[in-house]
Amino acid sequence: MYKTIFITGTPCTGKTTVSEMLSSKLNCRLIKINDLALENDFVLGIDEDKGYKVIDIPKLNEKVSEIIADSDELIIFEGHLAHLCDGADKVIVLRVRPEILRSRLEGRDYSESKIRENLEAEAMGVCTSEAFEIYGDDVSEIDVSDLTVDEIVCEIDNFISGKKSFSVGEIDFMGWLIS
Repeated sequence: MYKTIFITGTPCTGKTTVSEMLSSKLNCRLIKINDLALENDFVLGIDEDKGYKVIDIPKLNEKVSEIIADSDELIIFEGHLAHLCDGADKVIVLRVRPEILRSRLEGRDYSESKIRENLEAEAMGVCTSEAFEIYGDDVSEIDVSDLTVDEIVCEIDNFISGKKSFSVGEIDFMGWLIS
């Protein structure tokens, strides 16, 4: 059994919804990385070109490490920056086909440049690549494109309990970039 699970992925892959349901099902603590950064004033400023908050990752990492050290219970950390922090027993990257992701990003009124940036990041597997650089074989990725939230929660629950495994490198959305 794992003590610390990080659920990460490109914006709009379902991290928050899935993590909330999963933490409820497992009766464990859920920490949203973005909220943790905001509550602890780890925002360094706003990226003028892209319009998003720039987070002090070393300070965020330190806070995450403190939380993990002070806990004996299962904790799920959720957010697209989670994989940049230390301390996970397992990192789960949620992946979604870019054509599905586009409609979700548009639904949140993201600018076209931000949509394009996120679609390219998803197609190239940026979150998986970054997580793998830090965690190696402790990273798993799940294509959630055609799954309901309940199915995703069930898959992750089966993974955590050792009934199922997901490896890195089987999901390939690179073809989207050339289409």
